Amino acid sequence: MADVSIPVRRPNVRLRLAGGWLLFMLLASVLAPLIAPHDPLAQDLLFERLPPFWLEGAEPGYWLGTDSLGRDLLSRLIYGGRIAFTVAFAAATAACIVGSVLGLLAGYFGGWTDRIVSRIVEVWMSFPPVLFSILLVAVLGTGLGSVIIAIAVIDWTRFCRVVRAEAMSQSRMDYVESARIAGFGRLAIMTREVLPNVLPSVVALLSLEMGIAVIVEAILSFVNLSISTDDPTWGGLIAEGRLSIHHAWWVLVFPLITLFLTVLSFSQFGEGLKARFDPVLR
Repeated sequence: MADVSIPVRRPNVRLRLAGGWLLFMLLASVLAPLIAPHDPLAQDLLFERLPPFWLEGAEPGYWLGTDSLGRDLLSRLIYGGRIAFTVAFAAATAACIVGSVLGLLAGYFGGWTDRIVSRIVEVWMSFPPVLFSILLVAVLGTGLGSVIIAIAVIDWTRFCRVVRAEAMSQSRMDYVESARIAGFGRLAIMTREVLPNVLPSVVALLSLEMGIAVIVEAILSFVNLSISTDDPTWGGLIAEGRLSIHHAWWVLVFPLITLFLTVLSFSQFGEGLKARFDPVLR
């Protein structure tokens, strides 16, 4: 008698590690007023450039040290995460909605609808994204809302191209033709038949786009084009640390590590979700 074994699904370590880091950073950002050891804006020149807790000369309570103005680096990192995650979720969601709707329409209907949307995407993508975002923020003015709008306006084309290709492929499948024969309308076919099969790719791209949004916000804050207040941002911390790298390396290194791990986690989390829910990959 043949031995029939049921395949056991292995735990996705990549998904768990990336999700764990993102959850940790999200909770820290939301609970920043409760868990931050110090006021991120409070200055104390007597405590300027204190090293992290494991180095000689560290001061109790300043776990990651201080910057050139005596501000607690850990508190500033935590509060900077609030801005990073706000931009990530808001900008990526807005870009996802606009791009996915246009891509779904272009991929399913084809013809002149596809030609118009494709030409708009080609023109849009001819602009360098970083320079385009800097130009938009300069025109709109600094502020969190301007950063979110700039990222959404630039990056909707990513979703549009992916969803268009997926929708074009899915619309040729037999199950779509069966739905047409059964009398389903175009809107019902798009939302009930095509869209669910496109969602795994959209979810993966959405997570990746959140990481890209974090990078773009860091670049804009690095050149002082993000929020107009003194609130800490990861890009701003990196800009400050660059000036004191020879005297206080931790002011630059810790924001860089935090930014790198967050962006990497967004990317790996999206890939892990796609591998988990995409029926083809499973």
